[in-house]
Amino acid sequence: QVQLVESGGGLVQPGGSLRLSCAASGSILSIYTMGWYRRAPGRQRELVVSITSDGRTNYADSVKGRFTISRDNAKNTVYLQLNSLKPEDTAVYYCNANLVSATIAYGNYWGQGTQVTVSS
Repeated sequence: QVQLVESGGGLVQPGGSLRLSCAASGSILSIYTMGWYRRAPGRQRELVVSITSDGRTNYADSVKGRFTISRDNAKNTVYLQLNSLKPEDTAVYYCNANLVSATIAYGNYWGQGTQVTVSS
């Protein structure tokens, strides 16, 4: 069974940094796009950034220049470096992956979410 497990959230002051990680495990054959979404209180879930298997990225305008996504295909892991954090970045951050597993030809998977709180 495929699982996405996130780590790295926490409380940080404005202007601070965090690094999120998301590791995919299970009978994975190939991972296509991986990404990070977030849901702030009272708002809908939104795309933060995605990355394809060959490294093409798509950032939300609100995080361009501050957040950086990367992935390690050998480890089935995606990272999100969050710099210059603002209070409006406070949200639950979710990892997402489109992949092929040994049991499902193609599927979309979500992690459980990790809380990022930016506050002084």
